[in-house]
Amino acid sequence: MRLTPDVCIVGAGAAGLVVAAGAAQLGLDVVLIERGEMGGDCLNYGCVPSKALIAAARAAQAQRSGDALGIAAVEPTVDFGRVMDHVAGTIAAIAPNDSVERFEKLGVRVLREEARFVGRTELAAGPHRIRSKRIVLATGSRPAVPPIPGLGAAPYLTNETVFANRTLPQHLIVIGGGPIGLELAQAFRRLGSHVTVVEAARFLAKDDPELADVVLGRLKDEGVELRAGAKIAKVETRVETRVDGTAVILEGGERLVGSHLLVATGRAPTVDGLDLDKAGIAHTPRGITVDATLRTTNRGVWAIGDCNGLYAFTHMAGYQASLFIRGALFRAPARLDHSIVPWTTFTDPELAQVGLGEQAAREMHGDGIKVLRWPFADNDRARTERLHDGLVKAIADRRGRILGAAIVAPNAGELIQPWCLAMSKRLTLSALASFVPPYPTLGEASKRAAGSYFTETLFGARTRKLVRFLARLPVW
Repeated sequence: MRLTPDVCIVGAGAAGLVVAAGAAQLGLDVVLIERGEMGGDCLNYGCVPSKALIAAARAAQAQRSGDALGIAAVEPTVDFGRVMDHVAGTIAAIAPNDSVERFEKLGVRVLREEARFVGRTELAAGPHRIRSKRIVLATGSRPAVPPIPGLGAAPYLTNETVFANRTLPQHLIVIGGGPIGLELAQAFRRLGSHVTVVEAARFLAKDDPELADVVLGRLKDEGVELRAGAKIAKVETRVETRVDGTAVILEGGERLVGSHLLVATGRAPTVDGLDLDKAGIAHTPRGITVDATLRTTNRGVWAIGDCNGLYAFTHMAGYQASLFIRGALFRAPARLDHSIVPWTTFTDPELAQVGLGEQAAREMHGDGIKVLRWPFADNDRARTERLHDGLVKAIADRRGRILGAAIVAPNAGELIQPWCLAMSKRLTLSALASFVPPYPTLGEASKRAAGSYFTETLFGARTRKLVRFLARLPVW
């Protein structure tokens, strides 16, 4: 069966679905091919279930944390089966938005098959042959599993399997100290598990160390055991009469024994079975090679989302999908802007960043930068809620142009958004320093941080001399 759509998309995750919906609503003939679950990793194994689990864990922690406000602390009773019912119910509630039925109503032809290239402009998917001038690869990513001796024989979990587990781990060992590992570590600790996180290098290595330390301090205070710079020699499956589980043996011989093992060591692009070489599409273990317009080395094929290895974030998948629609369908200028990329680690407190961090800014701009800080200890709303450890940190150049910003605080993913808007619209610090936020709110901290850039100029000797002179003039 031969099909010749205007656009053919491989992958029904965040990136593929945005392209499919947009192209179909523009009146184009669209074929969407998906071999797995509609909605991809974000809906089924990533953002949605993890944030649902984190919400349950936050409710449990709230029962332990009211003493400073005069509310007696109690140890919560956790029904882990019902917690996982909540997670599954959240996925089910959102799933219709990503379903085959919805997209077929939009006019998209959905093929539940595995796709592979049979030529530069042609794909095979089950009994179908699809030829299109515009092919979009949006095949996402999968958990990267490190080559640790013995790991392959162990019953380990990843983000693709942990949400199907309905037994609360007695002792969860997490391999990997990035966002996924730490988010789940804190969630399971709050739900009642003992948790140990093993990281070969530095925790939250891609984030600002100053702000990351605030997150790590909270996790330690809550009882998460963090082992930085700990390299694993091997993994052993442990089966005994009284304790079944897994032993992680560190270099040096130390043994960590847990009931469950979670591997959270990053992502790898999903390109297996596509036969990319038959279409002349260059790729590496990091992902499919693309240019700034997201075109591959085959000019009729684009790669968007996790599969190109640029950014493993759902919001960046959606952003890249919009660039394809703008550039390939409207033929308007559309190039990936790396300077405005935001990301959030959904621990408590959250850690959100956009643009350059301090170290990267110094490497690019030398000493011609200014680092601005405003602690939440000096924010009235934070004081009312006993939130003392948060911080807004912004990086600007000598002209007041924003190079990056980072926030560690409750709801930092929400608080970072004015900085995201400012950077995407090329606004300067004066825009953030001059807007009027409602009082009392945590968002005031961003205004105060931006305003601190002008403190020296506004209250310096020259300005004070000018104001004294103006004060002598008649009132007008």
